[in-house]
Amino acid sequence: MSFSSKIISNYQPKRLAVKLNTKGEQFVKQGHPWVFSNSITKINDEARSGDLVIIFSKNKNRVIGLGLYDAQSPIRIKMLHSGTAKVEINGVFFQKKIEEAYAKRTKLLKTNTNSYRLLFGENDGFPGLIVDVYSSVLVVKIYSEIWLPYLESIISSLQQITEVKTVVIRLSRSLENSKSHQLKNGEVVYGRLENEVVQFVEHGVNFSANVIKGHKTGYFLDHRANRKQVGEWSKNKTVLDVFSYAGGFSVHALANEASEVTSLDISKQALEIAVQNGKLNNYLGKHKTIAGDAFEEMKKLIKAKMTFDVVVIDPPSFAKQASEIELAKKKYAQLAELGEKLTGRNGLLVLASCSSRVVAQAFFDINNQELLRSSRKFELVLKTGHDVDHPIGFPEGAYLKCGYYRFVD
Repeated sequence: MSFSSKIISNYQPKRLAVKLNTKGEQFVKQGHPWVFSNSITKINDEARSGDLVIIFSKNKNRVIGLGLYDAQSPIRIKMLHSGTAKVEINGVFFQKKIEEAYAKRTKLLKTNTNSYRLLFGENDGFPGLIVDVYSSVLVVKIYSEIWLPYLESIISSLQQITEVKTVVIRLSRSLENSKSHQLKNGEVVYGRLENEVVQFVEHGVNFSANVIKGHKTGYFLDHRANRKQVGEWSKNKTVLDVFSYAGGFSVHALANEASEVTSLDISKQALEIAVQNGKLNNYLGKHKTIAGDAFEEMKKLIKAKMTFDVVVIDPPSFAKQASEIELAKKKYAQLAELGEKLTGRNGLLVLASCSSRVVAQAFFDINNQELLRSSRKFELVLKTGHDVDHPIGFPEGAYLKCGYYRFVD
């Protein structure tokens, strides 16, 4: 492939023999992808990010796993392989992993959809690496320096397997500030990018993503199945899409003949994108927007005695760290209460969470408790988790949960 001639990394990774304490060894044997620094009992002092770690068992001195060393992270070893079977970490190894990931997505790609997550970090065996495809453009988001020595080979395999025409690199903030490479955030490393706004299709509905400046890789693909479901249940209905961002739920509702859709988000720029995404499709309903803090704007709508047939509330993560869990739970309870008040007779309230630290059972319990307080009759008609292109490979890999509550008034 005609990969960017720029050398990404001159570093030749070393092989490091490592021993762990009992707890760390147990996690590796269970196939967990993370080894924290406090689990390491023996390692070479000169270890650098990207070095190949060979983990030996304490007692029998046999290899129990292979990973990549990350000097910048408390998760010091990102695991690539667990077990005693002999494995060589090279281009062929990564290509096989990518082929396995692609095979998991084939069912989705048989639908009228050409946007998907090809590599979901640890869950697909690539810790600290995300790969999303938007039509013929592939976006690689790198979160760790560990991948720099291997990137050229991986990108070559990604391009061959997907047959995309363009590959764009996106860097996490820490990678943007790193001096270990010459890459620039948003750099096109394969092919050409005619327009940084790329159009794609999601279950027959047209969208666009800014692959250079948009959040993450340009768009949030994880709610695809929920957006499709909300769309199907929105025909001839009024819909409120809270934390709408680029209008994922709103646009599906409009494309499925909703009579009126209101997108609510704090970002005016995001709302403009939502409106533009709507216009990529044929629809007859009205599309309104409200710019402001979701909690405050919902309270204003309640005060104005506004209700909607369908209310979708999909906030950003409220708990990035353990200390935020209790506050996150309070916010979810508040959203369930506000959402109920905005949902009309026999209406549908859709409540979602992407906070991995608030586990699914806790989230559904909070919603149930709040809705029971309203004294309205309701039933939980559907519970969903991850779509097929966001597989769960370990407990912490699960973050998305969504409940559909139908009121029976």
